Amino acid sequence: MTEQFHFYEPRKGHGLPHDPFKAIIAPRPIGWVSSHNDEGRLNLAPYSFFNAFCAAPPIIGFASAGWKDSVANIEATGEFCWHLATRALAEKMNTSSASVDSDVDEFALSGLTPAASSVVKVPRVLEAPVSFECRLSQLIRLESADGEKLDNWLVLGEVVGVHIDQHLLADGIYQTAAAEPILRAGGPATYYTINEDVRFEMERPDNSGQ
Repeated sequence: MTEQFHFYEPRKGHGLPHDPFKAIIAPRPIGWVSSHNDEGRLNLAPYSFFNAFCAAPPIIGFASAGWKDSVANIEATGEFCWHLATRALAEKMNTSSASVDSDVDEFALSGLTPAASSVVKVPRVLEAPVSFECRLSQLIRLESADGEKLDNWLVLGEVVGVHIDQHLLADGIYQTAAAEPILRAGGPATYYTINEDVRFEMERPDNSGQ
């Protein structure tokens, strides 16, 4: 049987109606990040390139295409907060993604409440069922394989405080699906969420006897 693949070299174009790269790396959690500048002006913005990178200490990170307000604020203050974007908050998260002037407060624009954090000075989104307070650990300008410096910036932060709504804890175990996190997917405007119907269990192989 002959296998058929669509092959392309990204620098030469993908030849498809929509770039499949982001759809393949899916579903992707959302980096919904709050920050403020030296004057205390608030910023709240979602980033679709986001994930966790280390467990001990916990480190999360997001990448920004361009030197945006979030990156500038975090470089200046060394702090930010991350929030779990859920189905209930999807529209407000989307509102906070609007391209507006740096003096616009996306908390107010989205109808969200800034709440005092416990460790860092940056406020968190009160309505978010999970929030991480973070301190900047690394700010890295990305480069291509041939060393070209890109206008893309990777922000890594150590999680120094965690807020979890009690209703998401059952016997002390965090209930991932109960939060209904939303996840970025393929297409220009496509998202997914998860539920218990898609859950399955799979034990890691035990090779201790080998």
